[in-house]
Amino acid sequence: MTRVFFSKLSVLAIGALCAVALISVQSGAKAEANSARLEAFLEVTGFDVALESMRVGAANAPQILGMEAQDFGLQWTALADQVFEPALIRKDAKQLLAQALSDEMLAHAAGFYASDLGMRLVEVENAAHSAEDGADDYARGEALVADMVAEGSARLALLKRMNHAIDPENIGTQAAQEVQIRFLLAASDAGVINRIDEATLRGLMEEQAAEMAVEIEASALASAARIYEGFSDADVEAYAEALEDPVMQKVYELMNGVQYALMANRYEKLALRMAELSPGQEL
Repeated sequence: MTRVFFSKLSVLAIGALCAVALISVQSGAKAEANSARLEAFLEVTGFDVALESMRVGAANAPQILGMEAQDFGLQWTALADQVFEPALIRKDAKQLLAQALSDEMLAHAAGFYASDLGMRLVEVENAAHSAEDGADDYARGEALVADMVAEGSARLALLKRMNHAIDPENIGTQAAQEVQIRFLLAASDAGVINRIDEATLRGLMEEQAAEMAVEIEASALASAARIYEGFSDADVEAYAEALEDPVMQKVYELMNGVQYALMANRYEKLALRMAELSPGQEL
């Protein structure tokens, strides 16, 4: 698990972001300038790579339905590539960001991520987003955490502080479950799986929320231990402080909302496209 932008927005707010389709009509020059401004934000923060990494997780989407990718033929990868097409995701992200990204927020984020520490952080985070974690990655992260616990290392508290700053209200579990719920319901409506009652599904998810939250926290801590292994304790503390800044909190609130809005939207589309296939059928 790599760095995740957890949302402080409510599920209703995330749904509202998904419903936004167009930005206000602007003159050509103004629109071009605004597009360049948004491109700069995406690149300096590494948010562009984080959004594109949603495609990596999509490879395992059938498992949520109790299936395997190979059940839908050898070209499952092509289907995921179409639904999670980077240029379209980038376009949609810019439309959503344009709704609330102020000049103050952009300047603040750029000021940190364009610094020496910020650029080093984005470099390792981009690398982590670009590849799915394997069993060896998880094992290494868990081993690093275990060593910190055994040694009573102060670094462990710093990593926890950093992760908490990304999701101070612990909304990550709720957002992740909402994406799964929408995917399952879309698959059910499309006939990919047996009919699911939404109330029953939400009840089951609520029962699993506490256990899922513990798993997400443990996984995020292990990932942070591995990804930021090359950074000093002072670097990690400086990152945590930067994330705790009120303006940076607004930046992450926006990025979180955008990421989960796009993720839920794409997973619904993926479920509908899966309905075009039969087990073992090629695309």
